[in-house]
Order: sequence, then structure tokens, then C-alpha cells
Amino acid sequence: MNINGSVLMNSSSLSPHDITLNRPPWVATTLGSFLIFTIVVDILGNLLVIFSVYRNKKLRNAGNIFVVSLALADLVVAVYPYPLVLVSIVHNGWNLGFVHCQISGFLMGLSVIGSIFNITGIAINRYCYICHSLKYDKIYSDKNSLCYVLLIWILTVVAIVPNFYVGSLQYDPRVYSCTFAQSASSAYTIAVVFFHFILPIMIVTYCYLRIWILVIQVRRRVKPEFRPKLTPHDVRNFVTMFVVFVLFAVCWAPLNFIGLAVAIDPGRVAPLIPEWFFVSSYFMAYFNSCLNAIVYGLLNQNFRREYKKIIISLCTARMFFPESSNDAADRIKSKPSPLMTNNNQVKVDSV
Repeated sequence: MNINGSVLMNSSSLSPHDITLNRPPWVATTLGSFLIFTIVVDILGNLLVIFSVYRNKKLRNAGNIFVVSLALADLVVAVYPYPLVLVSIVHNGWNLGFVHCQISGFLMGLSVIGSIFNITGIAINRYCYICHSLKYDKIYSDKNSLCYVLLIWILTVVAIVPNFYVGSLQYDPRVYSCTFAQSASSAYTIAVVFFHFILPIMIVTYCYLRIWILVIQVRRRVKPEFRPKLTPHDVRNFVTMFVVFVLFAVCWAPLNFIGLAVAIDPGRVAPLIPEWFFVSSYFMAYFNSCLNAIVYGLLNQNFRREYKKIIISLCTARMFFPESSNDAADRIKSKPSPLMTNNNQVKVDSV
């Protein structure tokens, strides 16, 4: 059934799978092209991240276990849900059945919640590394770090399971996606926005604020001759994950606040949200999955160099062999630069 997008919210008696929207052809073409670009960059970029950590000893540390986990979360949507969205765009509707719809919605939720939980884990890791450096090695041993990542994914799955009981994984013809239906349950939507977005954002913000405050305090208290030498390279390494967090918050904030507003007063707010704004907020959120690998390449010299090596090695079939270097210089470079004071030690981790 064809229906105008502006009256979609008033068509609750219709099954979303049976609704198609009357839109100009350029809309589907634009959204499809945007999604194809996102998929390609997502897959290539996050594979580069994973192989970079695998190949380069400098990148194999406890903090980057979370980076690899975040890359896997971004890859999930590119290999299954996004291609199904493309099929839906081509056919102007969902014709893949109920099971694929539920799997697609589940994996999309797995990716989103897994991403924010991993970003939170990264922020806590950086906070412990810099603000509690003497305890860091014990807290974040290799074994403990793997356990933390496993815990993140267990919590992610637990967070998504209630969707099947609420019935909130539905096809939305406005965005051609099987996704979380914000109007399924007001109370559940408010809980999702708070526990899966607002609360993690607050935790991450607190961690990074404490880090910057401590670094500023250390720089001001020491004597000029003992002032720590923080190079631009060190700053970029530290800022990289903060930028990842900011981009995630910016890309996902509009959609989350739309959901929160709709949940608080569905009858009044839902009809007031322009369709173009709702669709734009969704595809901006989708776009976030391909940004992290770009950020690493732009801001982190070790990742950027490894990207180049991997691309070159594709021509020589050496990509799957990890780099093995035992040079003392490499071991020294792989260690993060310390910020020292007379009374304590503050370190800035390399990403």
C-alpha cells in the first residue's frame, strides 16, 4: 500500500511491511548511494584497524583490545543489516520476511549498544591508565582486559533481549530498516535512551574531564625545568579516542532525543517531527559506523603507517603475517610517553 510519509504515524492499523512511501526517485537513490559508501568504508576501514593491531606490536596493548572490539561492533552492521536495508530501498519495501527482519534488528541493536559500551570501556581504560597509573598494569592485564571485553558483549546481548518481549524490533518504511520502534513502549524507550546512551555518555564525559583536569594540574604544579614534554604526537594519540566518542555522541544524539521526546508525549510530539529530520538522523547514525577507522588513520601515526603497510602488502601477499621486530628502539617506541611529577606519575596512553 502506498502512503504519504506525513500520515504514517496515523496509520497504526496497517502492518509496516505492507506500507510503501510515495517519494521522488532521487530520495531512494541518494539514501542508497550514501549507504553503499558507508558499507564499503565500514568494511575496509575496520578490517584495516583489526589487521593493524594484529600485525604491529606497537598497537598490541590492553587499550587496543577495546579498539578491536569496537571495530567488530561496527563491522556487524556492514555485513548483514545494511545490505538488507539496501535491498529494501531497491524494492521500496521489506520483502525478506519476519525472521530476517528480527535478525537484522537484533544485529543492528547489537552493534549500536556494543559500540557505546566499548567506547565507555575505552574511556574507563584511559582514565585508569592516566589517573591511577600505579594500579593500571594489575587492573588491565591481558587476561583481565579480555574478560572486560567479554563482559561488555554479554551486557550488550542482555540489553537487547528485552526487545523480543516488547515487540520493538519492527520494519520502519521511512528508513527502510528493521530497527527499534520508538513508539512500541514509552517506558521501554525512555529506559533504552537513558541506560544505553545518556548514562554511558555521562560516564565517558566524567572520565575524560578527570583526565584533562589532572594533566592540566600536573603541568601547572611542576617547576619549569621539570615540566613534562608532551609532544604533538602524544597529544594526538590521547585525543584520538576522545574524538571517536564525540563523533558517536554527535551522530547518535538526534535519533536518541527524538526517541525520548516521542516516548514522553507520543500523541503530540510524533506528528511534529518532520520526516526528513527523522530519516536524516537515522542515516547520520548509520554513517558513524565507518568513521572510527578514518579517525585512527588521521590522528594516530602508528595506525596510519600500518594502514599504508597493509595496503602495500596486499600486492605482495604478506598481509596475514604479523610484523616481528625485536629492536630495542621499537620496544621503547611502543611504550607510552610518561608525564612525571615529583610526587606522582601520570601517563598518556598510545591508542
